[in-house]
Amino acid sequence: MPNAFVHHELNTTDPEKARSFYGQLFDWTMEDMPMGDMGTYTVIKVDGKGVGGLMKHPVPGAPSMWLNYVSVDDIRASTDKAKALGATILQDSIDIPNIGIFSILSDPTGAVIALFQPKM
Repeated sequence: MPNAFVHHELNTTDPEKARSFYGQLFDWTMEDMPMGDMGTYTVIKVDGKGVGGLMKHPVPGAPSMWLNYVSVDDIRASTDKAKALGATILQDSIDIPNIGIFSILSDPTGAVIALFQPKM
């Protein structure tokens, strides 16, 4: 389904505390993936399916926040369209090897959202 929410990611100041809290609250399963210099990315799984993730917030001093990803067919066209409609591009097209490409934007009201184009 195009333009559906496809991933939910917690950028947190305390990954271990968040992992414990959400794991106990919702009985989520957590699977760590080493990401080299970026540290560890924890995949959140429900019934064995990856539905989200959590990681140490990449911006020092920024508060913990959930980031929601919406699937798009063309990351470049969607990012450009968002900008033309008044969005501020916070992070332009980043490749996640073997997974897809994403960009992060702030809409005209200040809400932050990510666009995601999966690799086929």
